[in-house]
Amino acid sequence: MQLKKRHGMSGIPAVHSACPLQFAPCLPGPERLVALGFRYWMRGRMIGNVACWERAWNLYSGIFGVVGARLAVSSLSAWVTALSASSLREIEVFPEDCRSFCRDECIAVSMIAACQHHTCPAMRACAFALVESSVIDGVVTHARTFADTMAGLDQILSPGSIVSAPVAAAPASRLLQ
Repeated sequence: MQLKKRHGMSGIPAVHSACPLQFAPCLPGPERLVALGFRYWMRGRMIGNVACWERAWNLYSGIFGVVGARLAVSSLSAWVTALSASSLREIEVFPEDCRSFCRDECIAVSMIAACQHHTCPAMRACAFALVESSVIDGVVTHARTFADTMAGLDQILSPGSIVSAPVAAAPASRLLQ
């Protein structure tokens, strides 16, 4: 896989690559903000390191200012907490400095895009693919809130970011078994 590095919004390195879930390129503008926020907040929960949450805060406050970041980080936190509480497996994210995105990060982006574009079947399929459980109502509610918050901050994800079959690729941990 060949990667081309360029700088996107606010100096965040953007990567063009062939995404395993058919995103192309992976991931532009608002999708990248969602994916990085998701990664940082989930890693903070997984390893218990406040530096990960600070990284999410710094990313969002650098783009949205303090007031916008408060809204975005609050709804991001609620969504990630709901995902963690509902999931029957550990949600996977790449290391903080990784320039590409894993299956779960791409599905998380797809879920928020589906919420913004009112594509309920795809949004629910993404929720099921992430939590591997039928207990998705809280996850869906918080995803919609986060999607609405991002839209309110002029971060509209592309309908092309919606994955039609998120279960096509197994999580990395399943591939190793």
